[in-house]
Formats: sequence, structure tokens, C-alpha cells
Amino acid sequence: MKTVVIGASTNPARYAFLAANRLLQHGHEVELVGKEQGEVAGIPIQTGQPALKNIDTITLYLNPVRQQPVYDYLLSLHPRRIIFNPGTENPELARLAEAQGIETTEACTLVLLATGQY
Repeated sequence: MKTVVIGASTNPARYAFLAANRLLQHGHEVELVGKEQGEVAGIPIQTGQPALKNIDTITLYLNPVRQQPVYDYLLSLHPRRIIFNPGTENPELARLAEAQGIETTEACTLVLLATGQY
């Protein structure tokens, strides 16, 4: 099962970049989706709405306004859970996800990894 980093970035100062690297360091398989192509730790950043399978977790690094156009895409991935990282909290998307049986949590992926709660 994989984690999808939505809002992936090649910028080392971005939390999405740090999260992708830490997920890999902790042995998680990742898919990266961002607005610009590139790569993080050898993993390509895909753009648009790539067809992804076997998704366990979506970790969001998009603000709520940028999430709205991809609601249907995110839900179509059928993740077990969506993590709303700080600044991405979105009650509307959380309600839509929970209505489909998707667990949602407002948390920091980096903290979850560091504390063994991921």
C-alpha cells in the first residue's frame, strides 16, 4: 500500500519535500503528485490526475482552495485515510471523504512519522 503526497515539490524548503523524503526513509512506498514535474529522492513528481492504485494514505499539501478542483480525483483513489497537514484543513472535503468511509485526520505527517504514529 502506498502514500500519495499531493502538492509534492522539488523545493527542499517545502514540507511536502520533507515529507516525501521522510516517508521513504521510514520504508513507505510513495507516489508524488504536484503542479510541476521533477523528482524527489529519485521518485518522479507526476502532474495532473494520474491513475494510481493501492493507495493507503493521501497526505495533503494543498490549501483548501486548491483542493476543491481535485475533490473527485482524491476520492476516486479510494484511500484508507486522508491526512490534512497544517494549513490544509478542509471540513468540506473531510465530510465528503468520511461519507465514503475514508478516515480523515488533521495532523502533521512529519510528526506522525517522528513519533511512530504513522
